[in-house]
Amino acid sequence: MAQTTSIPKGTRDFSPLQMRRRQYIFDTIRKVFALHAYLPIETPAMEGLDTLLGKYGEEGDKLLFKILNSGDFWTKAAGTPWDGVPAAERTVKLGNRISEKGLRYDLTVPFARYVVQHRNDLTLPFKRYQMQPVWRADRPQRGRYREFYQCDADVVGSTSLWQEAELAQMVAEVFAALRIPVLLKINNRKILAGLAACIGCADKLTDITVAMDKLDKIGLAAVEAEMAEKGISGEAWRKLSPVLTLSGTFSEKMAFMKKLFAEEPVGLQGVAELEELFGYIAQSVEGLDYEWDLSLARGLNYYTGAIFEVKAQGVEMGSISGGGRYDDLTGIFGMKGLSGVGISFGADRIYDVLETLERFPDDLQSGQAVLFVHFGPEEAGQVQAAMRALRKAGIACDRYPEPAKLQKQFTYADKLRIPYVVMVGERERESGRFSVKDMRSGEQRDMDLEELIKTI
Repeated sequence: MAQTTSIPKGTRDFSPLQMRRRQYIFDTIRKVFALHAYLPIETPAMEGLDTLLGKYGEEGDKLLFKILNSGDFWTKAAGTPWDGVPAAERTVKLGNRISEKGLRYDLTVPFARYVVQHRNDLTLPFKRYQMQPVWRADRPQRGRYREFYQCDADVVGSTSLWQEAELAQMVAEVFAALRIPVLLKINNRKILAGLAACIGCADKLTDITVAMDKLDKIGLAAVEAEMAEKGISGEAWRKLSPVLTLSGTFSEKMAFMKKLFAEEPVGLQGVAELEELFGYIAQSVEGLDYEWDLSLARGLNYYTGAIFEVKAQGVEMGSISGGGRYDDLTGIFGMKGLSGVGISFGADRIYDVLETLERFPDDLQSGQAVLFVHFGPEEAGQVQAAMRALRKAGIACDRYPEPAKLQKQFTYADKLRIPYVVMVGERERESGRFSVKDMRSGEQRDMDLEELIKTI
């Protein structure tokens, strides 16, 4: 019996058209990164689990894809006494014995490892960009995949909030170029830490931020229920909920938070940083909608300062970009005191948004501009010479491989959405000219080679 072919859930094949569209997204983002003097690097698809575990919170660790050790891994596992060991603990211990590596969950933690490992080769501040796939054992759904690409830009070695403002500028430039209207949401983890302390739950900051991060997805009542499950009291929730629904201008909200944090220096520092950042953005960024969103928490443990998320306006989709400031990430790997900030553009979600909005350029429909059709070997020399000239001019072209019937060759061009068909028959061979048909308008006329190149 023939084997049934399939791919793992949450992964995808990409057609030539999809790849051209994806490359358009990558090229657009890469151009903006390069204009802001970020340099490209790459890291391996797999990292040691000791590098990955404990950096993403409990929920994030559960989504790591672990790689089975090669060789006879079962001998070590079988030699462990499992009687009386709780199931959850047994799973962890077994996993540690048979798996030492995992697929990267994001590009930020591998970047922190890279910085520490190559510290002697880097000039600080160091600005890098990285565009590679990541993997998460998540439940597949629209806009959420198990294998997807991230396009990251980070700078380490500077604490200046101008770096955050530059990331906001890159958000504006990328999405203006892609013609996607967006809203940049901004918060600060220090404000969240101050808020947790104000309601008497400083030790439950992670639980609070993970729940708050879901506010726009599940609503206020569900967030309250989740916090209750985590042991956050009703009294604490009564103090917190009015802050989550705070209204007014940005200045009015900041004034309220300053009063709230009168006895919380960490919270006051977060407010001061937020006000400074908003001032920088107002000075340096054009054409970008942005706002403070207290519910924004970005539930990754390594963020310590400003945090961001980008939402596409007019499209039901999760965040299409996000990031923030992290002061302690390289310290985990033994390099203390190196602050960093970065942002990640989700290429796959951006693709879905562009497709929904029908904003992909029309010229991505075909991978080539010209198809030469011919009627026999006598015309082949003229066709080959013309194709060499077009390719030197940077024009993608090809010839139909056999001298088939004209209708068959035109059908081929139409299916591939090739905009120009150039016909070379006996008349063209004798005159040294070409019969050119614009497949979009239906117009057809004769041209010499120079005019053909100029037209296309």
